[in-house]
Amino acid sequence: MNARTLPWLHPTRVAALEAALARRILIIDGAMGTMIQGWKLDEPDYRGERFADGYDSRHVHGPQCGHDLKGNNDLLLLTRPDVIAAVHTAYLEAGADLVETNTFNATSVSQADYHLEHLVYELNKEGARLARACCDAIEATTPDRPRFVIGVLGPTSRTASISPDVNDPGFRNTSFDELRSAYREATDGLIDGGADTIMVETIFDTLNAKAALFAIEEAFDARGGRLPIMISGTITDRSGRTLSGQTAEAFYASMAHSRPLSIGLNCALGAADMREHVETLARVATGYVSAHPNAGLPNAFGEYDETPEEMAATLREFAESGLLNLVGGCCGTTPAHIRAIAEVVHGLPPRRLPGALQEAA
Repeated sequence: MNARTLPWLHPTRVAALEAALARRILIIDGAMGTMIQGWKLDEPDYRGERFADGYDSRHVHGPQCGHDLKGNNDLLLLTRPDVIAAVHTAYLEAGADLVETNTFNATSVSQADYHLEHLVYELNKEGARLARACCDAIEATTPDRPRFVIGVLGPTSRTASISPDVNDPGFRNTSFDELRSAYREATDGLIDGGADTIMVETIFDTLNAKAALFAIEEAFDARGGRLPIMISGTITDRSGRTLSGQTAEAFYASMAHSRPLSIGLNCALGAADMREHVETLARVATGYVSAHPNAGLPNAFGEYDETPEEMAATLREFAESGLLNLVGGCCGTTPAHIRAIAEVVHGLPPRRLPGALQEAA
């Protein structure tokens, strides 16, 4: 049986998500990294007790973790889960319907930078479990409004399509099979932790994304059931193309075979610069369309200056033009941005699905 025809792993929650999407524009949360920076954590926070002595006290395979771990935000799921839970809760209280797991770099490819590849499954499972607990706590206060966990698969720090060496165009520092294996391990953790959907996000290289989608389908097939898939690409600059050279329309054509619940764009651009590309997806996509842009473009100090009111005003126009089914924020956004976005799109109708899919919805 093809994995795309398998039954839903969580049919009641999938039905609730589809019902919510049919009624209104759903709100995705904002930036995790931006919020973590506000906590001003230091090396001991990232190490916690488990890694304090330069070892993983639960997996002693010899000396490891003797180098800095600060900056490995995914590791905070194990060492400072209170911080991650506080961020999830802040976004939920600001109006988010869906929160993304803190697993953007929780793949063996990315965790290799810290020699923590053995933690990948645990990080993903705990990331989904923690997000699920936060959603359940908020949902208990408003049982008529379900909240959902997006299990995040990030792009990794490598690209399968482009050489990292300008002097050797044929060289690759990863492969499809390496990425496929890394994504499979992460996907299994997200599913076991209780994710409602799996999102392949911040896609700058379509070949990386195809490896992720292949791994996801393998995981579904092994379990005899599936979750909805969400896809979010990244137009890397004002050229209007991904890093691997695709326009928004070409990107959609490359991803459509996976029949995603939603496809959209995030990161790299602010809302104003993302608008024309979201409009393209809204025109060609047969499923739902999402957008979670940055809070404008970074300034000279790498910071984001777009206020919640400015960003919300731009995204309101997206909604008024019938472009959106899901909307949120990426780099530089905070609960204040998400609250402002939720307020301005409240009551505005979601983008209608085209053709036969709309009739079946």
